[in-house]
Amino acid sequence: MQIKDRPIIIAGILIFLAIFTFPLWSAMGKTAPEPKVELPKDVKECVAPKDYMRTSHMQLLNEWRDSVVRDGNRVFVAFNGKQHNMSLTSECLRCHTDKAKFCDQCHNYTGVNPFCWDCHTYPKESK
Repeated sequence: MQIKDRPIIIAGILIFLAIFTFPLWSAMGKTAPEPKVELPKDVKECVAPKDYMRTSHMQLLNEWRDSVVRDGNRVFVAFNGKQHNMSLTSECLRCHTDKAKFCDQCHNYTGVNPFCWDCHTYPKESK
């Protein structure tokens, strides 16, 4: 390498780095728009408060699964004292009937692939 080629090589490296890292620094500080989930229209209250369900519904469903399968307990007493059947199919999907408009919106946004549907059937999609 000759000394007169150095500026060309350095410029080439800088151009390569700029092009290679463009997707990283161009999206810095930007996030995807929040998902728009379709909530049940006729039901005002869930088995737990909205904020809790947003962050912890997966732990709740796992606790339900373990309680039903291992202990035979099928009744959940909610935060407000109401009793609910511990069942994804007959309790949750009774209100949240459209998987694509409810479940999939947040799961796709967060990149989560839940294993609920390995055992449970999908709810009927509304058309």
